[in-house]
Amino acid sequence: MGNISVLDAVVGQLRAVPPVVNVDLKDKVIIVIGANAGLGFEATKHFARMGAEKVILACRSKEKGDAAVHQLEEEIGCHNVERWSIDLSSFDSVRAFADRAIKELGRIDVLLFNAAILPSPGGKYEATSDNYEIALQVNVLSQSLLGLLLVPKIIETSKKHSTAPRIVVVTSEMHFLTSFEDNVMDAANTFETFGSPEFCTPKKMKVRYQDTKLLNVFFVRALSERLKNQSVIVNCVNPGFCYSEIRRNVTTLATRVLEWVFARSTEQGSRQLVYGAIGGANDQELENLKGAYINIARVDEPSDFVLGEDGKKREGKLWNDLVHVLVKVDSRVKDVVKEYLASV
Repeated sequence: MGNISVLDAVVGQLRAVPPVVNVDLKDKVIIVIGANAGLGFEATKHFARMGAEKVILACRSKEKGDAAVHQLEEEIGCHNVERWSIDLSSFDSVRAFADRAIKELGRIDVLLFNAAILPSPGGKYEATSDNYEIALQVNVLSQSLLGLLLVPKIIETSKKHSTAPRIVVVTSEMHFLTSFEDNVMDAANTFETFGSPEFCTPKKMKVRYQDTKLLNVFFVRALSERLKNQSVIVNCVNPGFCYSEIRRNVTTLATRVLEWVFARSTEQGSRQLVYGAIGGANDQELENLKGAYINIARVDEPSDFVLGEDGKKREGKLWNDLVHVLVKVDSRVKDVVKEYLASV
Protein backbone atom coordinates (compact mmCIF):
# COMPACT_ATOMS: atom_id res chain seq x y z
CA MET A 1 0.00 0.00 0.00
CA GLY A 2 2.93 2.31 -0.66
CA ASN A 3 0.73 4.60 -2.73
CA ILE A 4 -2.95 5.37 -2.29
CA SER A 5 -5.49 6.45 -4.90
CA VAL A 6 -8.78 8.24 -4.40
CA LEU A 7 -10.54 4.93 -5.02
CA ASP A 8 -8.36 3.21 -2.40
CA ALA A 9 -9.23 5.93 0.11
CA VAL A 10 -12.96 5.71 -0.60
CA VAL A 11 -13.01 1.91 -0.42
CA GLY A 12 -11.00 1.95 2.79
CA GLN A 13 -13.29 4.55 4.31
CA LEU A 14 -16.36 2.42 3.58
CA ARG A 15 -14.92 -0.74 5.11
CA ALA A 16 -16.57 -1.98 8.27
CA VAL A 17 -14.73 -0.96 11.42
CA PRO A 18 -14.02 -3.94 13.73
CA PRO A 19 -15.42 -3.86 17.27
CA VAL A 20 -13.30 -2.20 19.91
CA VAL A 21 -10.59 -4.38 21.47
CA ASN A 22 -11.40 -5.27 25.07
CA VAL A 23 -8.80 -6.29 27.65
CA ASP A 24 -8.50 -6.07 31.40
CA LEU A 25 -6.56 -2.88 32.16
CA LYS A 26 -6.34 -3.43 35.90
CA ASP A 27 -3.33 -1.61 37.41
CA LYS A 28 -2.55 0.13 34.10
CA VAL A 29 -1.88 3.87 33.86
CA ILE A 30 -2.84 5.51 30.59
CA ILE A 31 -2.14 9.05 29.39
CA VAL A 32 -4.19 10.47 26.52
CA ILE A 33 -2.91 13.75 25.11
CA GLY A 34 -5.86 15.63 23.63
CA ALA A 35 -8.63 13.84 25.50
CA ASN A 36 -11.41 16.29 26.26
CA ALA A 37 -13.32 15.82 22.99
CA GLY A 38 -13.58 13.78 19.80
CA LEU A 39 -11.42 10.73 19.20
CA GLY A 40 -9.36 11.20 22.34
CA PHE A 41 -12.43 11.45 24.56
CA GLU A 42 -14.01 8.32 23.06
CA ALA A 43 -10.75 6.39 23.46
CA THR A 44 -10.50 7.58 27.06
CA LYS A 45 -14.03 6.35 27.66
CA HIS A 46 -13.06 2.87 26.41
CA PHE A 47 -9.95 2.77 28.61
CA ALA A 48 -11.91 3.86 31.67
CA ARG A 49 -14.58 1.21 31.07
CA MET A 50 -11.88 -1.48 30.92
CA GLY A 51 -10.87 -0.76 34.50
CA ALA A 52 -7.57 1.08 34.10
CA GLU A 53 -6.06 2.10 37.41
CA LYS A 54 -5.75 5.66 36.17
CA VAL A 55 -6.59 7.44 32.91
CA ILE A 56 -5.13 10.91 32.56
CA LEU A 57 -6.94 13.34 30.29
CA ALA A 58 -4.21 15.72 29.20
CA CYS A 59 -5.88 18.89 27.91
CA ARG A 60 -5.03 22.50 27.22
CA SER A 61 -8.30 23.86 28.60
CA LYS A 62 -8.94 23.29 32.32
CA GLU A 63 -12.65 23.98 31.89
CA LYS A 64 -13.12 21.57 28.98
CA GLY A 65 -10.98 18.94 30.65
CA ASP A 66 -12.95 19.13 33.90
CA ALA A 67 -16.20 18.94 31.93
CA ALA A 68 -14.94 15.80 30.17
CA VAL A 69 -14.04 14.17 33.48
CA HIS A 70 -17.49 15.01 34.84
CA GLN A 71 -19.13 13.57 31.71
CA LEU A 72 -17.19 10.33 32.05
CA GLU A 73 -18.15 10.01 35.67
CA GLU A 74 -21.80 10.63 34.80
CA GLU A 75 -21.95 8.33 31.77
CA ILE A 76 -20.03 5.29 32.98
CA GLY A 77 -19.75 5.84 36.70
CA CYS A 78 -15.97 5.76 36.68
CA HIS A 79 -13.71 7.48 39.18
CA ASN A 80 -10.37 6.54 37.63
CA VAL A 81 -9.95 9.59 35.38
CA GLU A 82 -7.97 12.75 36.08
CA ARG A 83 -7.52 15.98 34.17
CA TRP A 84 -3.95 17.24 33.78
CA SER A 85 -3.03 20.43 31.95
CA ILE A 86 -0.74 20.60 28.95
CA ASP A 87 -0.35 23.12 26.15
CA LEU A 88 1.59 21.66 23.24
CA SER A 89 2.21 25.12 21.82
CA SER A 90 4.50 25.76 24.80
CA PHE A 91 7.67 23.79 25.46
CA ASP A 92 7.57 25.01 29.07
CA SER A 93 4.15 23.40 29.51
CA VAL A 94 5.38 20.15 27.98
CA ARG A 95 8.38 20.06 30.31
CA ALA A 96 6.16 20.76 33.32
CA PHE A 97 3.81 17.92 32.34
CA ALA A 98 6.74 15.54 31.93
CA ASP A 99 8.16 16.54 35.31
CA ARG A 100 4.81 15.91 36.98
CA ALA A 101 4.38 12.52 35.31
CA ILE A 102 7.89 11.42 36.27
CA LYS A 103 7.35 12.53 39.87
CA GLU A 104 3.76 11.42 40.51
CA LEU A 105 3.18 8.33 38.38
CA GLY A 106 4.47 4.96 39.47
CA ARG A 107 4.14 3.62 35.94
CA ILE A 108 3.10 4.58 32.39
CA ASP A 109 1.57 1.78 30.33
CA VAL A 110 0.17 3.79 27.42
CA LEU A 111 1.15 7.24 26.18
CA LEU A 112 -1.32 8.16 23.45
CA PHE A 113 -0.77 11.29 21.36
CA ASN A 114 -4.07 12.39 19.87
CA ALA A 115 -3.76 16.18 19.97
CA ALA A 116 -3.27 18.03 16.68
CA ILE A 117 -4.30 21.27 15.01
CA LEU A 118 -5.03 22.36 11.48
CA PRO A 119 -3.31 25.51 10.24
CA SER A 120 -5.59 28.43 9.47
CA PRO A 121 -7.58 27.91 6.23
CA GLY A 122 -6.02 31.02 4.69
CA GLY A 123 -2.51 29.62 5.06
CA LYS A 124 -1.40 32.36 7.42
CA TYR A 125 1.86 31.75 9.26
CA GLU A 126 1.42 31.65 13.03
CA ALA A 127 4.33 31.25 15.41
CA THR A 128 4.37 30.06 19.01
CA SER A 129 6.16 31.85 21.83
CA ASP A 130 8.99 29.37 21.15
CA ASN A 131 9.31 30.75 17.61
CA TYR A 132 8.15 27.68 15.72
CA GLU A 133 5.23 27.46 13.33
CA ILE A 134 2.37 26.38 15.55
CA ALA A 135 1.21 23.23 13.71
CA LEU A 136 4.78 21.93 13.52
CA GLN A 137 5.29 22.49 17.25
CA VAL A 138 1.91 21.11 18.39
CA ASN A 139 1.67 18.16 16.00
CA VAL A 140 5.32 17.11 15.96
CA LEU A 141 7.93 18.81 18.14
CA SER A 142 6.10 18.93 21.47
CA GLN A 143 4.78 15.41 21.14
CA SER A 144 8.25 14.12 20.31
CA LEU A 145 9.71 16.05 23.24
CA LEU A 146 7.22 14.62 25.71
CA GLY A 147 7.63 11.11 24.35
CA LEU A 148 11.40 11.23 24.74
CA LEU A 149 11.29 12.74 28.22
CA LEU A 150 8.97 9.93 29.36
CA VAL A 151 10.94 7.10 27.72
CA PRO A 152 12.88 6.34 30.94
CA LYS A 153 9.65 6.00 32.96
CA ILE A 154 8.11 3.83 30.23
CA ILE A 155 11.16 1.53 30.11
CA GLU A 156 11.13 1.38 33.91
CA THR A 157 7.48 0.29 33.73
CA SER A 158 8.31 -2.49 31.28
CA LYS A 159 11.08 -3.88 33.47
CA LYS A 160 9.40 -3.48 36.84
CA HIS A 161 6.07 -4.96 35.78
CA SER A 162 7.19 -7.36 33.01
CA THR A 163 4.91 -5.72 30.50
CA ALA A 164 5.16 -3.99 27.12
CA PRO A 165 4.11 -0.34 27.45
CA ARG A 166 3.19 1.60 24.33
CA ILE A 167 3.67 4.98 22.74
CA VAL A 168 0.93 5.60 20.17
CA VAL A 169 0.78 8.54 17.77
CA VAL A 170 -2.36 9.40 15.81
CA THR A 171 -1.38 10.03 12.21
CA SER A 172 -3.51 10.06 9.05
CA GLU A 173 -3.70 8.50 5.62
CA MET A 174 -3.27 12.08 4.44
CA HIS A 175 0.46 11.50 4.88
CA PHE A 176 0.24 9.69 1.51
CA LEU A 177 -0.60 13.03 -0.12
CA THR A 178 2.67 14.79 0.57
CA SER A 179 6.45 14.45 0.46
CA PHE A 180 9.41 16.68 1.22
CA GLU A 181 11.42 18.38 -1.48
CA ASP A 182 15.16 17.76 -1.71
CA ASN A 183 15.97 21.30 -0.59
CA VAL A 184 14.07 20.62 2.66
CA MET A 185 15.72 17.27 3.30
CA ASP A 186 19.14 18.67 2.41
CA ALA A 187 18.83 21.69 4.69
CA ALA A 188 21.25 22.00 7.61
CA ASN A 189 18.27 21.24 9.87
CA THR A 190 15.02 20.18 8.25
CA PHE A 191 12.85 21.21 11.21
CA GLU A 192 14.37 24.67 11.56
CA THR A 193 13.83 25.23 7.85
CA PHE A 194 10.38 23.71 7.94
CA GLY A 195 9.26 25.96 10.80
CA SER A 196 10.72 29.23 9.51
CA PRO A 197 8.47 32.06 8.27
CA GLU A 198 10.48 32.23 5.03
CA PHE A 199 9.58 28.62 4.21
CA CYS A 200 5.97 28.76 5.38
CA THR A 201 4.38 30.47 2.40
CA PRO A 202 0.57 30.21 1.99
CA LYS A 203 1.12 27.49 -0.61
CA LYS A 204 3.29 25.45 1.75
CA MET A 205 0.84 25.91 4.59
CA LYS A 206 -1.95 24.32 2.57
CA VAL A 207 -0.26 20.94 3.07
CA ARG A 208 1.16 21.61 6.53
CA TYR A 209 -1.23 19.20 8.26
CA GLN A 210 -0.32 16.42 5.82
CA ASP A 211 3.36 17.20 6.31
CA THR A 212 3.08 16.93 10.09
CA LYS A 213 1.31 13.58 9.78
CA LEU A 214 4.16 12.35 7.57
CA LEU A 215 6.67 13.52 10.18
CA ASN A 216 4.69 11.56 12.79
CA VAL A 217 5.16 8.36 10.77
CA PHE A 218 8.90 8.96 10.46
CA PHE A 219 9.21 9.65 14.20
CA VAL A 220 7.41 6.46 15.15
CA ARG A 221 9.57 4.33 12.89
CA ALA A 222 12.80 5.97 14.08
CA LEU A 223 11.96 5.75 17.78
CA SER A 224 10.76 2.16 17.48
CA GLU A 225 14.02 1.17 15.77
CA ARG A 226 16.00 2.72 18.62
CA LEU A 227 13.87 0.93 21.22
CA LYS A 228 14.28 -2.44 19.53
CA ASN A 229 16.15 -3.85 22.53
CA GLN A 230 13.42 -2.77 24.94
CA SER A 231 10.01 -4.24 25.68
CA VAL A 232 8.26 -1.12 24.40
CA ILE A 233 5.90 -0.85 21.44
CA VAL A 234 5.77 2.36 19.40
CA ASN A 235 3.24 2.69 16.60
CA CYS A 236 1.01 5.13 14.76
CA VAL A 237 -2.65 4.80 13.85
CA ASN A 238 -4.89 6.14 11.12
CA PRO A 239 -8.42 6.64 12.47
CA GLY A 240 -9.75 7.47 9.01
CA PHE A 241 -12.05 10.35 8.09
CA CYS A 242 -14.17 10.96 11.20
CA TYR A 243 -16.39 13.60 12.68
CA SER A 244 -13.77 15.43 14.67
CA GLU A 245 -13.13 18.55 16.69
CA ILE A 246 -10.01 19.19 14.62
CA ARG A 247 -12.15 20.54 11.77
CA ARG A 248 -14.34 22.71 13.96
CA ASN A 249 -13.18 25.84 12.11
CA VAL A 250 -13.62 24.30 8.64
CA THR A 251 -17.15 25.06 7.50
CA THR A 252 -17.05 24.60 3.72
CA LEU A 253 -20.05 22.96 2.11
CA ALA A 254 -17.83 20.34 0.43
CA THR A 255 -16.39 19.28 3.80
CA ARG A 256 -19.83 19.00 5.35
CA VAL A 257 -21.10 16.90 2.43
CA LEU A 258 -18.06 14.59 2.65
CA GLU A 259 -18.67 14.19 6.37
CA TRP A 260 -22.31 13.32 5.81
CA VAL A 261 -21.48 10.72 3.12
CA PHE A 262 -18.21 9.20 4.34
CA ALA A 263 -17.29 10.16 7.88
CA ARG A 264 -17.07 7.58 10.62
CA SER A 265 -18.33 8.42 14.05
CA THR A 266 -15.76 9.56 16.57
CA GLU A 267 -16.37 6.36 18.51
CA GLN A 268 -15.59 4.25 15.42
CA GLY A 269 -12.42 6.23 14.83
CA SER A 270 -11.40 5.87 18.46
CA ARG A 271 -11.34 2.08 18.08
CA GLN A 272 -8.17 2.47 16.00
CA LEU A 273 -6.52 4.44 18.82
CA VAL A 274 -7.51 1.73 21.28
CA TYR A 275 -6.17 -1.00 18.99
CA GLY A 276 -2.81 0.75 18.74
CA ALA A 277 -2.72 1.05 22.52
CA ILE A 278 -3.83 -2.44 23.61
CA GLY A 279 -4.40 -4.59 20.49
CA GLY A 280 -2.50 -7.74 19.53
CA ALA A 281 -3.45 -11.24 20.63
CA ASN A 282 -0.10 -13.02 20.62
CA ASP A 283 3.65 -12.47 20.62
CA GLN A 284 3.92 -12.32 16.83
CA GLU A 285 1.15 -9.74 16.52
CA LEU A 286 2.76 -7.65 19.24
CA GLU A 287 6.11 -7.81 17.45
CA ASN A 288 4.44 -6.72 14.22
CA LEU A 289 3.00 -3.67 15.95
CA LYS A 290 6.47 -2.24 16.62
CA GLY A 291 7.00 0.77 14.38
CA ALA A 292 3.77 -0.06 12.58
CA TYR A 293 1.35 2.10 10.66
CA ILE A 294 -2.07 0.77 11.72
CA ASN A 295 -5.18 1.10 9.59
CA ILE A 296 -8.54 -0.57 10.34
CA ALA A 297 -7.02 -2.62 13.18
CA ARG A 298 -4.28 -4.11 11.02
CA VAL A 299 -0.72 -3.28 10.05
CA ASP A 300 -0.48 -1.53 6.67
CA GLU A 301 2.36 -0.04 4.68
CA PRO A 302 2.87 3.72 4.93
CA SER A 303 3.63 5.82 1.86
CA ASP A 304 6.40 5.05 -0.63
CA PHE A 305 8.18 8.21 0.54
CA VAL A 306 8.66 6.52 3.92
CA LEU A 307 9.69 3.09 2.62
CA GLY A 308 12.82 1.73 1.00
CA GLU A 309 16.44 2.80 1.17
CA ASP A 310 15.68 6.44 0.41
CA GLY A 311 13.02 6.44 3.12
CA LYS A 312 15.51 5.01 5.61
CA LYS A 313 17.99 7.78 4.82
CA ARG A 314 15.27 10.40 5.25
CA GLU A 315 14.23 8.80 8.52
CA GLY A 316 17.78 8.98 9.87
CA LYS A 317 18.25 12.60 8.79
CA LEU A 318 14.92 13.65 10.31
CA TRP A 319 15.73 11.85 13.57
CA ASN A 320 19.12 13.53 13.92
CA ASP A 321 17.66 16.94 13.09
CA LEU A 322 14.80 16.42 15.56
CA VAL A 323 17.13 15.44 18.38
CA HIS A 324 19.30 18.48 17.63
CA VAL A 325 16.26 20.76 17.99
CA LEU A 326 14.91 19.07 21.12
CA VAL A 327 18.25 18.99 22.95
CA LYS A 328 18.26 22.78 22.72
CA VAL A 329 14.78 22.79 24.26
CA ASP A 330 15.64 20.37 27.08
CA SER A 331 19.13 18.97 27.66
CA ARG A 332 17.65 15.80 29.17
CA VAL A 333 16.82 14.63 25.65
CA LYS A 334 20.54 14.11 24.99
CA ASP A 335 20.80 11.89 28.07
CA VAL A 336 17.73 9.87 27.09
CA VAL A 337 19.06 9.26 23.60
CA LYS A 338 22.47 8.27 24.92
CA GLU A 339 21.37 6.08 27.85
CA TYR A 340 18.12 4.50 26.71
CA LEU A 341 18.06 4.35 22.92
CA ALA A 342 20.13 2.06 20.74
CA SER A 343 22.38 3.40 18.00
CA VAL A 344 21.25 2.79 14.42
